[in-house]
Amino acid sequence: MKHNWKSAVVYQIYPKSFYSHRGGPTGDLAGVIDKLDYLAWLGVDYLWLTPFFQSPQQDHGYDISDYYAIDPAYGDMQDLERLIAEARTRGIGLMLDIVVNHTSTEHPWFREARQGRDNPYRDFYIWRDAPNNWQSKFGGSAWEFDAQSGQYYLHLFDKTQADLNWANPAVRQAVFEMMRFWADKGVAGFRLDVINLIAKPADYPEDDTDGRRFYTDGPQVHDYLQQMHREVFAGRELLTVGEMSSTKLAHCIDYTQPKRRELSMAFNFHHLKVDYPQGEKWQAAPFDFIALKRILSEWQVGMVAGDGWNALFWCNHDQPRVVSRFGDDGRYRVESAKMLASVLHGLRGTPYIYQGEEIAMANPGFSRIEDYRDVESLNAWRDLRARGVAEADAMAAIRQKSRDNARTPMQWDDGPHAGFSRDQPWIGIAPDAARVNVAAAMAEPDSVLHHYRRLIALRKRHAVFADGDYRCLTPAHAAIWAYLRTSADARLLVIANFRGEPQEFDPALAPLPIGWRWQRLCANWPAAPDRPGPMRLRPYEALIFLAERG
Repeated sequence: MKHNWKSAVVYQIYPKSFYSHRGGPTGDLAGVIDKLDYLAWLGVDYLWLTPFFQSPQQDHGYDISDYYAIDPAYGDMQDLERLIAEARTRGIGLMLDIVVNHTSTEHPWFREARQGRDNPYRDFYIWRDAPNNWQSKFGGSAWEFDAQSGQYYLHLFDKTQADLNWANPAVRQAVFEMMRFWADKGVAGFRLDVINLIAKPADYPEDDTDGRRFYTDGPQVHDYLQQMHREVFAGRELLTVGEMSSTKLAHCIDYTQPKRRELSMAFNFHHLKVDYPQGEKWQAAPFDFIALKRILSEWQVGMVAGDGWNALFWCNHDQPRVVSRFGDDGRYRVESAKMLASVLHGLRGTPYIYQGEEIAMANPGFSRIEDYRDVESLNAWRDLRARGVAEADAMAAIRQKSRDNARTPMQWDDGPHAGFSRDQPWIGIAPDAARVNVAAAMAEPDSVLHHYRRLIALRKRHAVFADGDYRCLTPAHAAIWAYLRTSADARLLVIANFRGEPQEFDPALAPLPIGWRWQRLCANWPAAPDRPGPMRLRPYEALIFLAERG
């Protein structure tokens, strides 16, 4: 099955919280099969499933203990093979989420490695007699002492997630062999977790920072990805996307430039740090709208100029719900969710929809730390309280920033447990599930869900969504983001109000080309203008106009 991934749309599934076929506390692969008709109706081209491999679940599957085995909580190999086949019959490809920067410390490779310094698997991981000052992204030192073998091992994330030593050719060959196994199973692509962190400098230097500047986009990372392309991707029709932690634009151009033969596209997260005051994640704060436009615009222009390709997203399993973050999850939940969808899907790149985004699921607003399950959030809570941050302020930060905001069960209907399962789910249901759910959205023709479906169809119908370049028209406006996409035969104009108050739009910002016909493609309020011109934008109003040669 072949898709033009530049005009495709990817839907991300967090299987643990998507749908439980068995009715248990967690979702499963059979539950994804149960919902394929819904996903086909929505119009998506690929499904990206977060890890469902064998795992002790210290980091909800991102700590893999067996790359070849399905965790029994999700099903078995037969379930996966049926999912691949059933998705393919609906024109949908399945993407696997592969974590190869690190493994679980319960992986057989690591169990062998800790048996002694002369074990053949010792060099699969990174060991030192003394730690340097690098910090784990989950808090604390990035080094853990292994009493069994008498050295420290590196873990950029949780101490149960030991970093692999990509400088060892045997590690690379083992990873590539595993990826070929899944490609031969018929998967349509790979999402590569924190893949730009795999190349560490041989001398493990330190300074007065947390160390990330030394291993982010590190030495030989492009060599490793080019080798991966030669040995896994070449000759196969695969969509490959890299999650790039703290990356730089120049590197992402190199990662995704077709002639370099590395990856199809890249995620970056700079636009999702605009509510981190002075770079501090764990502090409740409003977002900086001017910075949001500036960062996304820089990446739009830069990737076009460098022939790179963006993966576009507001939400994923690690991020808060966008309607709560950049919109209004109260009075203007529907309007702001549609506005945010219109802005993202009008950009150049491949849009990703995270489960529940298409019905405007919001942050659950849990009020007790006991309601949270995420290891990063729990570590942050302990650190905030240890530093003397007041309980109310610490709770406000967790409530706004926790990864669990995205991990509450998918809201299918207004029945028990939101139609997710028969048993009590592994994490609480969001309190708005009785009114915000798929069944209700399907029944309402003007719902957020139907708006997403229309946007997906527009991307496939009009090549300018994929081909057009980008120009921001309102870089300094405090409330309006308007931008123009331009190709040889078409113009696309997107105008959006990011505030809950009306705003005046001046058409002088976007001079209309003479001899072109304009039409409104999409709007999120009724009685919207048919053509661009002077207009008073209503709260969170968004419009997409198309001009084609007359």
